[in-house]
Amino acid sequence: MRFCDECGSMMHTEGETWVCRSCENEAPRDSQAEAAMATQDGQQDDGAPAVADVTQRSTETMQEPCPAEDCDSDRAYYEMLPKPGGSYEVRLFTCVDCGHKWRES
Repeated sequence: MRFCDECGSMMHTEGETWVCRSCENEAPRDSQAEAAMATQDGQQDDGAPAVADVTQRSTETMQEPCPAEDCDSDRAYYEMLPKPGGSYEVRLFTCVDCGHKWRES
């Protein structure tokens, strides 16, 4: 991938030339430079992200009744986590007594 020196737009290839579709600037292609752009040296796969465990970092509790049928606790650990896509946060709860987990609905 190459960006235009004149306007900064992404350039596209046409034969042996890089062409900017915004300002029509042209630049010759360099096969060695393009080979260096496509390298994957130094890249690594970090694997899947870790699943959050609300009780690992949270020490704060709040009054929130546990929805588990056989639990009468009214205290829960909580943590706010960003929703995938970043649109808003979700509150995750873990019962202090029985460990039941749920999220705010």
